[in-house]
Amino acid sequence: MKKAPDHVIITGGSSGIGLALARLYLDQGAKVSLIARSSQRLEAARQALGGLAAEKLGLYAADVTDFAALSEAIHAAEAASGPCDLLITSAGVVQPARLVDADMADIRRQIDTNLIGTIHAAKILWADMAMRGGTMLFISSGAAFIGLYGYAPYCASKTALVALAESLRMEARDTKLKLALCFPPDTDTPQLAEELKHRAPEAERVMGTVRPWAAEAVARHMDRALQKGRLDIHFGPTLFLLARFGSLVRPLLYWWYGRP
Repeated sequence: MKKAPDHVIITGGSSGIGLALARLYLDQGAKVSLIARSSQRLEAARQALGGLAAEKLGLYAADVTDFAALSEAIHAAEAASGPCDLLITSAGVVQPARLVDADMADIRRQIDTNLIGTIHAAKILWADMAMRGGTMLFISSGAAFIGLYGYAPYCASKTALVALAESLRMEARDTKLKLALCFPPDTDTPQLAEELKHRAPEAERVMGTVRPWAAEAVARHMDRALQKGRLDIHFGPTLFLLARFGSLVRPLLYWWYGRP
């Protein structure tokens, strides 16, 4: 994708990385449609975006796990702002807990939001974008590359996004659609602040060694990578090495952090 998109649809865009991306693309002159569960949080996002949101921002309340509701929201966004050029699936949740302690509702919510919600959005827009062109950017995580104590369902959902994107790239090979995948590190967002309240010391030994990125820095990095045509977007040398040489690096990391 060499030029700024005309219409960007962002799921989970009411806060965090999604909101930072909305600000970035509005500043570039794009029309931006934000989809999130809470109407109140969407309105707060409008206020946070200020003057940028005057005429080019659309807000649509829908849960990405509800295919019918999400379909209605996406179709309404396209009716108001034109065909989608860039879909960013930023909706995601995390609830750290050991499997023995985890609530099944929390486990299912992570899988349904992070994985099934992405599948829903992609399926809704696939046929049109495959014919007309555009980019879908799935937001995975550095947790896709390594198992983390207390994060089993989350890691599973983010790893599954890698297989999803790689499979869909094969289906999109003879179309005009591009599939991009990014792996943000810990990012300074309200969700991280809540997550840290539940993160186990065993996980903090691994994850706490890297300072969280600012959401705005993550958004800029993603945009620059897309502008350069990159389809796999990494953040920092550690995550890049895990992505490229994980089978060699992971055993060393598990040994190192598992020492008494």
